[in-house]
Amino acid sequence: MELFSEVYSCYYQVLRHLLSNCNPLTIEEIRSQIHREGFEESLLSIIPKLENGDWNLFQKEGNLYLSRLKSDFLTPVSNLEKSYLKALLADSRISLFLHPEQEEVLNQMLASVPPLWKQEHFYYYDRFADGDPCDDDLYRSHFRTLLLAQKEKRYVDIDYNSPSGHRVHHYYVPARLEYSVKNDKFRILALKAAGNHTMRPEILNIARIQSLRLTEKILSSQVDVNAVIRQSYYREPLRIQIASRRNALERAMLHFANYEKNTKKTDENTYECLIYYNQAMETELLIEVLSFGPMLKVLGNEKFLRSLKERLRNQRSLISPDSSGFILCPLP
Repeated sequence: MELFSEVYSCYYQVLRHLLSNCNPLTIEEIRSQIHREGFEESLLSIIPKLENGDWNLFQKEGNLYLSRLKSDFLTPVSNLEKSYLKALLADSRISLFLHPEQEEVLNQMLASVPPLWKQEHFYYYDRFADGDPCDDDLYRSHFRTLLLAQKEKRYVDIDYNSPSGHRVHHYYVPARLEYSVKNDKFRILALKAAGNHTMRPEILNIARIQSLRLTEKILSSQVDVNAVIRQSYYREPLRIQIASRRNALERAMLHFANYEKNTKKTDENTYECLIYYNQAMETELLIEVLSFGPMLKVLGNEKFLRSLKERLRNQRSLISPDSSGFILCPLP
């Protein structure tokens, strides 16, 4: 986190690793480590202060430098980090990952620390209001059971109510936990047996799970989750063009950070980004692309373009000329 990097910066980390070394180091070995872990200019900043003793962190014996600190020295938690942790503890989602006893201990330790921020300091203008019920006991129970199953690679028996209204009942192995900022919802990427000793990924919204039972069955084989996900992608990725204006590239990389993608600069003013996705990701990706704004242009694939146009037509049909006063032209 950038806030913390100002306290425990790159230079701090480089020196920490040097001081943790129990063996005496030559100046060339110190130079080599700084070169590997620091910036180009780090040698110019650090080496003179070590050689002339300004920092007094090493004891020099001949040509060797010995750390004056023990290898197990502790890094104190800064006031900024404590305030950050205090703010996290006030978020109801943190209790999904901590036991009540752990929360109580942390709250006692940080009782006198002011939080870095409060929830009321934020207004989410582009987030859905029906977020997950993180304070609900049944939801918390499901959440923690899924975390345990993911850690131990155990199958869970899940009764699930799909977004289309169908009731689904299957055995899954939770593989990854995801969080959608826009939807304020957690979802689990789960593996489901697909026959012939293969697995298929499915995305389940945790709040839609009706019942859940942890089984004794453990996934016996090593499964490359990334490979399974890649096998589920459409053959042709989504191809978008991003204008090199108004910080659009940085916003797009942040916006689509949860997708596998390749980005290249095509000319001085534009970038091209390929986003890989599967059927389960399609609707959300469509919504995200539509919400991005005019700095982004969809070039393909054809299936995505058709879905995009269909969605725009549906949205346009909701606006009547009588109520808006606008006259709408047909889409190409």
